[in-house]
Amino acid sequence: MAVTTRLTWNEEKSLQKLLGNVSLSLLYQSSVHGCSIKNMLARCSCQGSTITVIYSGDIIFGAFLLDHYPKLGQGIRKKNSSFFFSLQSNKTTAFLNTSLKITDEELTFHYSDDKEWFLLVPNKYKVRMLDSLMTEIGMRGYMLSYREYEVFRVEGIKNEANYVSRITGATEYRNMLLEDLRAYKPYADLVSEIRILLLGPVGSGKSSFFNSVKSIFQGHVTRQAIVGSDITSITEMYRIYSIKDGKEGKSLPFMLCDSMGLEEKDGVGLCMGDIPHILKGCMPDRYQFNPHQPITSRHPNFIISPSLKDRIHCVAYVLDINSINDLSSKMVAKFKQVQKEVLNCGTAQVVLLTKVKNYHNVLEDNFLNVKKSMTAQSQVINVHKMLNIPISNILMVENYASVWELDPVKDILILSVLRQMLRAADNSLEDLPREETGDILGWSELCK
Repeated sequence: MAVTTRLTWNEEKSLQKLLGNVSLSLLYQSSVHGCSIKNMLARCSCQGSTITVIYSGDIIFGAFLLDHYPKLGQGIRKKNSSFFFSLQSNKTTAFLNTSLKITDEELTFHYSDDKEWFLLVPNKYKVRMLDSLMTEIGMRGYMLSYREYEVFRVEGIKNEANYVSRITGATEYRNMLLEDLRAYKPYADLVSEIRILLLGPVGSGKSSFFNSVKSIFQGHVTRQAIVGSDITSITEMYRIYSIKDGKEGKSLPFMLCDSMGLEEKDGVGLCMGDIPHILKGCMPDRYQFNPHQPITSRHPNFIISPSLKDRIHCVAYVLDINSINDLSSKMVAKFKQVQKEVLNCGTAQVVLLTKVKNYHNVLEDNFLNVKKSMTAQSQVINVHKMLNIPISNILMVENYASVWELDPVKDILILSVLRQMLRAADNSLEDLPREETGDILGWSELCK
């Protein structure tokens, strides 16, 4: 009889992504194969890397072991790498010098100086963990009851010395970026929210980038903005999207503004005359673009006297990294025309290169040199020469365009890009002349 895991499809996919796009093969389930250490080892010894998954109420957690389970009584004395994980909190904790002790009744993971961090007592359906690990899963106490545990063989693991530290580092770095962005405040409280305008050719990934950012903060992949690969722009309305921290959470202090795609020919795509009005904050949300003529002050929702908060604070030129060499001279000329307007407004500008294929290679470089890890330098240099934008402001992502599960490494790229955009916006706010910020700065000082 086939044994089926208790993991849902999404939970199993989350574990596979956590471990670096591996496959999982169920070896043991306590309710089916017996809840003793002897029964577990009979099925799991010498099977290679494993992950033990424990189910306690609505909480799912466990431990990954890079080396295989030994036979009963042997234990693992050599240095090994393991980590604790929690699916609910999306957290991992690495233990890089682990030894494993097995008796008839207990399975114990030890780290330096023989300190215990994880102990499983199958015949009592109990698990004991470090206080810090109990806190990670939102529990208190010393011992925790569980109803089931399973062991999977992990296939496709790179058996390297620093593999576990890189995997856990990805999750930790992602969570650090999330906390940074949740705590973010615009420079000197000049505005309550930063507005980032996404501009680029049809199909470059503007709407997909918004969907990707929203997905990370929602905790699941979402498709609020309509995306497509049509030869004409899918986006026909100007949209100002806020981002909430969770489904019922507060709105975060940044907005993404989605626009119609740029086209080579006049009379199709975004009208160039609309761009100054967007940058200055005159264009209302949900304005229906007209490729033949720009918005005018006669439009009933035209914002006649926009304040600093209505303006665009950073422009992101969105380009498909695989199509840079195919950009026509007319399209490059349009970008340079847009840049003149952006510079006249004193607005920050970055380039966002999308559809990067080998983004998982950043694991090899510990996130220190993302551009070098992911793509040929020639593409970045070409964009730098074409638009005269500093290489430090040429950013790269792979959006959530065709998948339905979040990926910690992909999240790192998206969140890093967003953080860099906000920093660029802060720089432009700091550089504004005193006559534009004096009243706001004076009021903020009085409120302190």
